[in-house]
Parts: sequence; structure tokens; C-alpha cells
Amino acid sequence: MKQRWLLAAMLCATAALAAPDLNDPTGSQGLMMIDKLGHHIRFFDPVTLTEITNFEVATAPHDFAITPDHKTAYVPIYGDGIYGRNPHPGHTIAIIDLVGKKEVGSIDVSPYEAPHGIQIDRSGTIYVTCDLSRKLLVIDPKKRSIEAAIDTEGTGHWVAILPDASKAYIANKNDKMYVTVIELKTRKVVNRVPAPNGTQGIVASPDGKHVVVADYGEPAILIIDTATDKVADKVALQGNPRSAFKPRYTPDGSMILVCNQGQGQVNIIHVKDLRGKQEVLEVGKDPMGFAVSADGKTALVANHGDGTVSVIDLKAGVVTKTFKAGTGIETLSYF
Repeated sequence: MKQRWLLAAMLCATAALAAPDLNDPTGSQGLMMIDKLGHHIRFFDPVTLTEITNFEVATAPHDFAITPDHKTAYVPIYGDGIYGRNPHPGHTIAIIDLVGKKEVGSIDVSPYEAPHGIQIDRSGTIYVTCDLSRKLLVIDPKKRSIEAAIDTEGTGHWVAILPDASKAYIANKNDKMYVTVIELKTRKVVNRVPAPNGTQGIVASPDGKHVVVADYGEPAILIIDTATDKVADKVALQGNPRSAFKPRYTPDGSMILVCNQGQGQVNIIHVKDLRGKQEVLEVGKDPMGFAVSADGKTALVANHGDGTVSVIDLKAGVVTKTFKAGTGIETLSYF
């Protein structure tokens, strides 16, 4: 019990000191949504939540990374299937001009296939998992070239890099029952964090002290201590009978938001009290992604299964409205 209390205290105390996390971006300039099922990139007004414009991209966009200056986004084109069944895998990353709100080019990652999870560091280097190829690609987006292709051992689907870009943590879902840890300086696997049920979505804390990964077999999240690369805690999702899909920290690190794809629920976990009462909210069908406003007051939930987005008042812990936003949004972000 004392160890868990100390973990919660450390999570909460260091969060306030953390710099803005490039890989959980926020802002007030705009709002971008990746409409995976509709094969579109959509832009909404971040205040009124009304659509401004959209354009079609190749089949099918999934994740994104936004540059530190919030002028460019990189969107992996995964292919026409899903994890484990992707008959025509993609091999490009779309380059999106966030100012002009248009596609301005692409990066070809051939011969590697099925780019999915993507992260960025402060230098602008991007890191992309290709699950069919079992690689983490290190890409120079200015040269549009691959600097390295690192073996992930498993079919890495999602990836989280620490804010200082020292290590990458790769969720292998149900292929390898561990999280692969890669040291980015040496570009080698340095650890394997056991996860007996497999893993889903993954995120680094804003201060880089922890990585949170969704347990693929039961409704819980695993909290990895990045100093030791060991599971420091396992937190059950209250009122939730199914395994989680994706976690997300709020920018100040005070909350962890977790969506449950099949159940249509979101759990809000308060970092200062990991065993305390969680808000359990009903959202749309198959929630998959989060965006948090720059003031930390609002979270948006992408409901991939019904083409809607739910709006959460984080202070009150309630859903205030749900609106139509495309065919099936997987990920979204303020910028």
C-alpha cells in the first residue's frame, strides 16, 4: 500500500514540472480529425466544433504526429484492413500542411509495410511502427528518407517515445507478450516489459517518468516505471467489463483518460489517487482517441464506430454533448 501511495505522489508531484508533450499535443489554433473509415482529414473550429474543411487521403489514415511549431502533421497510411488482417498494406506517410489545411506530399517507407503508430521528437525526427514488417522506422521528414529500421521483435502497433526521446516503448498487442523497449541513441532493444495479456494503446507521461499501456486481456492499465522498465502498478478500470483500448494523459498530468472500445465507455483516473473513485462515462460506439483542450477543461473522444465525437467537461466529469464528425474518427488533436 505504501509503495502505491508513493507512486501516486510521484506521478502527481512531477507532472506540474513537465514541459508540454509533443506527442500529446494541444493548442488553440485548430482541431484536426483523422477519419479512418471515411479516408479523410477533417478540420474543425476548436471553439464552435463546426467543420471548416476536409480532404480525402489514401486508404486508410490512422495515427498522426504534429511538428513542434504546429505547422505540419504526418499521418501514416495503414492500408485497407485492420491489425492482423491487412491484405493491401500501405507504405506511405501523408504530409499535411496545418496552416493551409491540405496534403502537400508524402514519404514512401517502402519496402516496409503498414505504418501505424507515429511519434515525433523536438528535432522533428519521426518514429513510425510498421506492424507487418516488425520495424520501428526512424525518419528524417525533411529529406523524406529512412535513417534506420529497428527490429521490434513483435508486430508493434502503437508506440510511445519519452519526451526526451531517449527510449521508445512499443505495444505488441497479442503477438509478443511484452512491451519492447528501444534505446533510441543506440537503436537497439534494451528491455522487454512483461505483459502476460498482451497490450493495446500506450502513452508516456508528460514528465517521462512513466509509460501507461492498456492491458489487452482485462479492464486494466499497466504503469511502467521508465527508470527500471518494470511494471510499477496495475490499475483496474472501474465499472468496465472489457479490456481497454487507449490511454491518454491530460496535459498537466493530473488525469489519465482511458477508452474502452467495445463497451463505449471512458474512465477518468485521477493520478493523485490511483485507487480512488473513477468517473465512468458513456460515450459513442467504439471510442478510440482523445484530444484535450489547451486549458485542460475539455476532452474530446473520437467514437470510431458511429462517426461521432463526445465532449467531456473534465472538471465536472460529465459528457456535455456528442456531435457528428465524419464516418469513423480514430484519432484527433487540438493544435
